[in-house]
Amino acid sequence: MGSSPPRVVVLAGGVGGSRFALGVRAALQRRSAPEPTLVVNTGDDVWLSGVRLQPDIDSILYALAGVNDTARGWGREGDTERVNHELQAWGAGWPWFTLGDLDLGTHLARTGWLRDGLTPTRVAAKLSERWPLGARILPMTDAEVDTWVVLADGSRMHFQEWWTRHRAHLEPVAFENPGIDAASPATGVLEAIAESDVVLLAPSNPVVSIGPILDVPGIRDALRAAPGAVVGVSPIIGGKVVRGMADVCLSAIGVDTSAAAVAGLYGARAGSGILDSWLIAEEDADLASAVDAVGVRAVVAPLWMTDAAASAALANAALAAAGF
Repeated sequence: MGSSPPRVVVLAGGVGGSRFALGVRAALQRRSAPEPTLVVNTGDDVWLSGVRLQPDIDSILYALAGVNDTARGWGREGDTERVNHELQAWGAGWPWFTLGDLDLGTHLARTGWLRDGLTPTRVAAKLSERWPLGARILPMTDAEVDTWVVLADGSRMHFQEWWTRHRAHLEPVAFENPGIDAASPATGVLEAIAESDVVLLAPSNPVVSIGPILDVPGIRDALRAAPGAVVGVSPIIGGKVVRGMADVCLSAIGVDTSAAAVAGLYGARAGSGILDSWLIAEEDADLASAVDAVGVRAVVAPLWMTDAAASAALANAALAAAGF
C-alpha cells in the first residue's frame, strides 16, 4: 500500500463520470489526500443559439457543486425553461434540446469569456471558482473537436443530435472528432498525469466519453508513461450498459458489450494499451480470467453507484487496486 495519500487523475465524462468523481473526491477527502484532477471529455461540446455548451464539464461541475439535477442526470436542480420556450417560439435552437435558464447562464458566461480570449481551460477554472468543488476540472483539450456520428447511409450528424434527438436509434458505423489529430492536451493535463500516483478511468462510455480523451495526441502516451498504476472501472455490468447507449457505440466499432471486451478495447499497459487493472462487477466475476488473458489484472468489486456511500466505496476499491 502507498505510504502517503495519492495524487489522483480521473478521466471522465457523462453521468457515470460525475458520480464517480463524487466518489473519488469523498474517498480522497477521508484520506486527507490532494484534490483530484479531472480530465473531462469535450467531444460532446456544441455551439447552439450562439453559445458554447460543454455538457460533460457542466455535469461534473454541477455534481461537485451539489447543484445538479439528480433525477434527470444533467442540468441544474430546480431549473426553469422560460428562455428555452422563448427560443422555440422564435424557431431558434433545437426544439428537442432543452436549455434550462440557470444552465443557460453558465453557457452565456462561458461564451463571453471565450469571446474575450480565454481558453476553455481558463474558463473551466473561472466556473470552478464559484463553488468549493474539492477537485480541479480540466478539459481534455482547448481545441474544438466535437464528436460527429457517421450513419449507415453515409450521412453525418453532430453527436448531440444523434444522442438527444434520435436516442441513438439511427445505426452508426463510426464516430469522428474532426481536427483532433492537430489538437493538443489542455494546459496541465500532461503534467497532472506525469505527477500522479494513480490514474483512474471512470465508468464512462468508452467510445464517446473516454475515447476522445485518449485520442487527443499525447494523452495515450502520457498514460503509458505514467509513474503510477492506471486503473479502469467497467461501465458494463452483467453484459448490459448501466446508463445511456454505450452498447450501440461499442457495436459500431465492433466491440461486444461485455466487461472483458471493453478491457480489451483499452488494452494492457504491459502490451500496447493503457490499463494495469480493471474493476469488473460481481455479476461479471466469471469474466476475470478473460480480462487477465489480455494482460490486465481483473479486480472484482461492487460497481453499482446507487448512492454517495457506494460511489465512495467504488473509488476506494479502485485506489486499492492501485496499491493505496
